[in-house]
Amino acid sequence: MTRPVQARLRLDESGQMAGIEAIPFGLLTFVVGVLIIANAWAVVDAKIAVSAAAREAVRAYVEAPAGGHPEDLADAAAREAIQGGGRNPGGLTLTQIEGSFARCETVRYEASYRIPAIRVPWLGGFGSGFTVTARHAEIVDPYRTGLPEAVSRCASG
Repeated sequence: MTRPVQARLRLDESGQMAGIEAIPFGLLTFVVGVLIIANAWAVVDAKIAVSAAAREAVRAYVEAPAGGHPEDLADAAAREAIQGGGRNPGGLTLTQIEGSFARCETVRYEASYRIPAIRVPWLGGFGSGFTVTARHAEIVDPYRTGLPEAVSRCASG
């Protein structure tokens, strides 16, 4: 006794495609990969912003007017640079490593900013994260007027 063709097609599994479960796994892998790349870019972007903050802090310090407050100007310039990079200025840590406001002095600042380990758009950041740090140094102009001379630092000539 032979079965009708239509009944045989319903019971037969030939021609079925295996591996349909790979589509959700592939999408999950894609999403995780995009998050990893986005977080790597966030570290690079934060490094650029922190480098700019350290550079602007030193520049504002060495170019401050005589009789002014170079520390305050350096802090304001660094926070403005961080904010210009699209980051919260409250998260910036700025430290003067060396130097004083005198001719021929080398002034060095370190800027640090903490970023989350994983940042998901619209949800915020998660995890302990990374601290991005940058340093910059410049020399106060040896021919500036109105500043004391750091005798041990200036080249005699």
